[in-house]
Amino acid sequence: MSTINIAIIGLGRLGMCHAEHIASMPEVRLKAAFALDDEQLDSAHSRFGAKAYKDWQMMINQENLDAIIIASPTAFHPEMTIYAMAHGLNVFCEKPMGIDIREIEQMAATIRSRPEQIFQLGFMRRFDPSYQEAKRMVKAGELGDILYIRGYGIDPFKNLKSFVKYAAANDSGGIFLDIGIHDIDLVRWIVGKEPVEVYAVGNSLAVPELQEIGEFETGVANLRFAHDMVATLVAGRTAAHGNHVEFEIMGSKGWIRVGQEAAPYYTTLFTDKGIVRPCMQSFSERFTEAFRAELQAFIHAVRAGKPHTLAAEVEDGLAASKIARACQLSAKYHQIVKL
Repeated sequence: MSTINIAIIGLGRLGMCHAEHIASMPEVRLKAAFALDDEQLDSAHSRFGAKAYKDWQMMINQENLDAIIIASPTAFHPEMTIYAMAHGLNVFCEKPMGIDIREIEQMAATIRSRPEQIFQLGFMRRFDPSYQEAKRMVKAGELGDILYIRGYGIDPFKNLKSFVKYAAANDSGGIFLDIGIHDIDLVRWIVGKEPVEVYAVGNSLAVPELQEIGEFETGVANLRFAHDMVATLVAGRTAAHGNHVEFEIMGSKGWIRVGQEAAPYYTTLFTDKGIVRPCMQSFSERFTEAFRAELQAFIHAVRAGKPHTLAAEVEDGLAASKIARACQLSAKYHQIVKL
């Protein structure tokens, strides 16, 4: 195929980020976009030439498409993926696969039944060179036996108000599925092993109203593996300084830490008030190149007719969702959950 025709479902922060990257790629055409917001649709049309739709099924039915990007709220991912694949499209779906495990399993069954079509899940951190180097070191045995892993994924506090509004109207799936699932995927991908049990806790101290709708603003999960390796994953929404992402692997021969500080520039300001380093304020800023690389990998996979070697596929998404769900149940009922 010469030109790959793509449409996108969802034009929020992440959807627009994907639209920008797709529109910049040669021999790829962003033909159409679905959103419910007129301003978002007008922006996608004026910037990228995408035809505007307020009915995503009509868009799939009417446009001559090769692939689709799904960046809608999580709960809609299964239905949209199943529909798109039934219409012969290759699918790039943002993480996580869904909220309800039964719906996710139905989605997985559809994907497995169509091996000739590409399905790629949006775990973009796999495409970040720092995490790739960590995986290489683990696989090569350079860190020795892996004893402990610690992951932080904390969104900026300034975004909390908008999340409260979102969570009041939508089911986010909870802190572990919505945010923590990135680190869950990284642990599985880098170490190549599955946890056997989880114990998690959470709180909503900064915004008590979240507790009223069953949401945590901070969640901490301990994952134990069969060989007794332990991973502690912290997910939250209250980083006062900006978007904070860290990942540390402790081995018997050495440690590696990824992204200790969210510094966008190699600059430090020294004044009589102290020492200041600027911090990144969004996940899209931290992972710009990884977002671009994962979509380039998807386009390559569509052309080649086989998944990219770095990409997260259906079994990765299903496993990560089940682990995140177990963490959520553990925190809710204050008990260890076996996997």
